[in-house]
Amino acid sequence: MEFSKPVIGYAEVWPMLLVFGVACAGVLVEAFAPRRVRYATQVLLALVGLAAAFVGTVMIGLDLNETAGGAAKGGITAEGAIVVDGPAIFLWGLILLIAVGGLLLFAERELEGGVSAFAGQAAALPGTEAEREASTRGLDHTEVFPLMMFAVGGMMLFPASNDLLTMFVALEVLSLPLYLLSGLARRRRLLSQEAALKYFLLGAFSSGFFIYGIALVYGYAGTMEFGGINEAISNNTGNRTLLLAGMGLISVGLLFKVGAAPFQAWTPDVYQGAPTAVTGFMAAATKVAAFGALMRLYYVAFGNERWSWQPMLWVIAILTMLVGALLAIAQSDIKRMLAYSSVAHTGFLLTGVLGAQSASELSSGEITSLQAVLFYLVTYGFMTLGAFAIVSMVRDAGGETNHLSRWAGLGKESPIVAGIFAFFLLSMAGIPLTAGFTGKWAVFAVAMSAGAWPVVVVAVLTSALAAFFYVRVIVLMYFADPVGAGPSVTLPSVLTAVTIALGVAATLLLGIVPGPVLDLAAHAGEFIR
Repeated sequence: MEFSKPVIGYAEVWPMLLVFGVACAGVLVEAFAPRRVRYATQVLLALVGLAAAFVGTVMIGLDLNETAGGAAKGGITAEGAIVVDGPAIFLWGLILLIAVGGLLLFAERELEGGVSAFAGQAAALPGTEAEREASTRGLDHTEVFPLMMFAVGGMMLFPASNDLLTMFVALEVLSLPLYLLSGLARRRRLLSQEAALKYFLLGAFSSGFFIYGIALVYGYAGTMEFGGINEAISNNTGNRTLLLAGMGLISVGLLFKVGAAPFQAWTPDVYQGAPTAVTGFMAAATKVAAFGALMRLYYVAFGNERWSWQPMLWVIAILTMLVGALLAIAQSDIKRMLAYSSVAHTGFLLTGVLGAQSASELSSGEITSLQAVLFYLVTYGFMTLGAFAIVSMVRDAGGETNHLSRWAGLGKESPIVAGIFAFFLLSMAGIPLTAGFTGKWAVFAVAMSAGAWPVVVVAVLTSALAAFFYVRVIVLMYFADPVGAGPSVTLPSVLTAVTIALGVAATLLLGIVPGPVLDLAAHAGEFIR
């Protein structure tokens, strides 16, 4: 029996490997570096690693082969396990930019009086002497930085996976660090630990559905590679029970990760209980990676079975938008409100997934579903990260104050902070001249061109409904009388300020001049089949 060594195209995947390498180096720093230098070392190491990975991603994107139409093509590497094409490179760049903003929020210390927002000793039970001692000594959980880098590496692998097994591994690699990070809040430890436990248990169940779906699809197609599955669907006209059951179970795992109804139950509890820096990073970056993986799975592996999964997505998209918009109205906690807002945005993104998959199906000048969803992910990622950065600044003596009543009168206390938060909320509502309006227009347009007009009608109505709870917060900040001493804003360091500035700039520019990013998404081309 002849053995042939596996060939890995390191030149195509080195940015992702660099992120994993930095994560491993961070573990070594935790093991051997003195405690007094760990914080600075970890922040610098992670920041340099992310910056180098982003530069490498840009270089690889510039070197991708182009098709006759000018779109990037790319290729498959790592023995068929990873595909490096235009959409994957686009998503890598976006994930890395969001990760830089998330890293700056993780590194923030001014808001907690010189210590981070993460628990000093995770093993200490809340309220015990061990926890008080850790807080008094100013202990810092710098392990959060390598955990974050492992999550980023998994997020990069997720949309670049070219077979079901690699996609499952990526799902677990990105999820496990997030389970841990969600339970490490310095304040409200019990709420944070409850959030982590719920996230872990529900995530484990969804992973079980995913892996069982993989087994069924493999039983039908005889392969786990996406191209092979699509070819088996084309050639096989027999009983498709295994295929349809497998598609459904795999969809459960992916729809859980994007926070779609009826698998959204974890979202408000985890968003509320996790440290706000983790919530912002998780809300933005995870959705980018998960939607990239979802589109690659549906467009490449199940592209020839679109008439089976599209009706399912019609129902899921409508249900998700209604659940997100209706339940957000009933919330009195700002983080829970933003969580249900995220659920509604998932429905809008699923509306875009229903559009035409390739340019050949469209008239000249129309945009593809992939192009619209990629643009929406850019707008959503930056405005969500910026919004949660603002949430971390509104505080009282007990830490963050997230009850809506405590935000009354914020416009008088800090007009700049209230104005920036109002700007993010207006963008989420889809007000013109903001990135949110352009993103919604893009996904609604592609869905309409594909004949999914009932979903678009529901999307427009739920957008109007969602505007109510966004405007309600703005009215509360500017026109309501403060409760008690009123809200208090703690000024952050330059780290959080840079993240907020990045979010504001992206939200404003993408609303006024969306053309360059739309063109970049068009240049990314289509998924390699």
